[in-house]
Amino acid sequence: MKLTDSNKAIISLIKNYKIVFSSDDGKKVIEDLEKRCHEFVTTHDKTNSHETAFLEGQRSVLIFIKSMINKNLEE
Repeated sequence: MKLTDSNKAIISLIKNYKIVFSSDDGKKVIEDLEKRCHEFVTTHDKTNSHETAFLEGQRSVLIFIKSMINKNLEE
């Protein structure tokens, strides 16, 4: 399969995420974000839908970062 410029840019970006977050400092940042961005707890606030949306936005950024660093480029 021939890679387009767009695909090459995406692969390069994924590699950048992997480099940054595979360092010891990057791993510490991920650990901190897991706590701050509610990865393992509910973000639902039954009294405030805006707060729920805000917290879920934080969580979705962390999930995106982790999806980038866990992508398998060999596929």
